[in-house]
Amino acid sequence: MQLQQLRYFLAVAETRHFTRAADAVHVAQPSLSQQIRALERELGAELFHRTRGNIALTDAGDALLPLARRILADTESARLAVQETVQLRRGRVRLGAPPSLCTSLVPDVLRVFRDRYPGVALVVREGGSRDLVRTLAAGELDVALIITPPSGEESSALHVTELLHEELVLVARSAQGRRRTVRVTELRGRPLVMFREGYDLREATLAACRAAGFEPEFAVEGGEMDAVLGFVRAGLGPAVLPGMVAARSGLVVTPFAGPGLGRTIAVAHGHEVPLTRAAAALRETLLAHLRDAARAGELPPGTRLLLP
Repeated sequence: MQLQQLRYFLAVAETRHFTRAADAVHVAQPSLSQQIRALERELGAELFHRTRGNIALTDAGDALLPLARRILADTESARLAVQETVQLRRGRVRLGAPPSLCTSLVPDVLRVFRDRYPGVALVVREGGSRDLVRTLAAGELDVALIITPPSGEESSALHVTELLHEELVLVARSAQGRRRTVRVTELRGRPLVMFREGYDLREATLAACRAAGFEPEFAVEGGEMDAVLGFVRAGLGPAVLPGMVAARSGLVVTPFAGPGLGRTIAVAHGHEVPLTRAAAALRETLLAHLRDAARAGELPPGTRLLLP
């Protein structure tokens, strides 16, 4: 049974005339009659009583009529749904990002994307880069922002584009002597507010301190991004944060002396499965947003665009 045959059947049922039905569906009358006969042979029953000047539905035709209407309506609904998705009036994007980027970069990008494509649903998953790489490789995300280089066996299955190099800075509730810069060695013996295990920022801070020859002390540890900011504002201690987060925090920001601390932010997606149109549009929105911000001088101090 073909959709075309059902359309021809429906046209005859509504016009009660083969010639007028053929005109309505823009086909020659012999071709329409041939297709109706083929449909009847497949179903094993006549659909129309054919008498000169009078076309009427048989019992079999009466039974098929509402089903044919429903099938054709569902087909049109499916066509429109696909067309809307292709034209980005509908769809879904699953984005992964570290909490630090969900606090800084992601909201601005999603606002622009939402303004352009209000019908596309957005699903955001926060996590550390290692977890995001695994989730992305498993097909549970469409695109993710990660800190490079990505680790794990799954990273080889990803297409990674570096976006930004961002400085890490020290933030505190109040200035102590208003230093222009601070050295990593000056964190020795100074209790820090520290993120929970699994945060890229925790690992970067620990690695920098160990490279400087000491283990850092913690005033409090185990927080998520909002908790860490709250602890610093409460005066529990300073914390090492990305420049983009620090710029919005309202806290006192002190850069590290050269070579300083930094991280590289990238956007990644799977090699094997092509991006959906909605995911590709989100990726392009992200790249355009960063280029526009760089041209306008709106990137925080110490943040450098890596895109061409």
